[in-house]
Amino acid sequence: MWTWAPAMFRAAMSPRLANIASFVVIGAGAVGCFVAGLLADRIGRTIVASAAMAISGVCCIVIGFLYGRSEYALLAIAVIWGASVVADSAQFSACVTELGDPRYIGTALTMQTCIGFLITTLTIRLLPLLVARVGWAYAFAFLAPGPFLGILAMMRLRSLPESEKIAGGRR
Repeated sequence: MWTWAPAMFRAAMSPRLANIASFVVIGAGAVGCFVAGLLADRIGRTIVASAAMAISGVCCIVIGFLYGRSEYALLAIAVIWGASVVADSAQFSACVTELGDPRYIGTALTMQTCIGFLITTLTIRLLPLLVARVGWAYAFAFLAPGPFLGILAMMRLRSLPESEKIAGGRR
């Protein structure tokens, strides 16, 4: 999302609005992380991470339908996506630190980060191929299975007895 949303903005918006949109959407990620952290400590990590992934998944499907239509509606969805796409990341890391064997937490976090970057690298490479084949209107929708699989994984974690260790029992 971070790599290709600015390219989509440049294809769909005036250059000035595309630059502003890119800045605002990337900045929205910081807000999303902060809000998700506050909420996760209150209502639970699995719920917040799942909600963030659901919002992100819906946004990556919807954003294509706005391409070439309203620049401002496209920007609004992109800001929501920018805030939600990264809001789950810290929750995953927190779960690793709360559930992992203390002897291996550093290794587990490294593995988690490496897997995340590997998936990111693959999608960065895949998206321009999708844009060439199906256009901006449908390319981002191919990312939707990721967040929805993540929701299934988080709900599975929530169902496990070990999840009581997450966020002081607020799974």
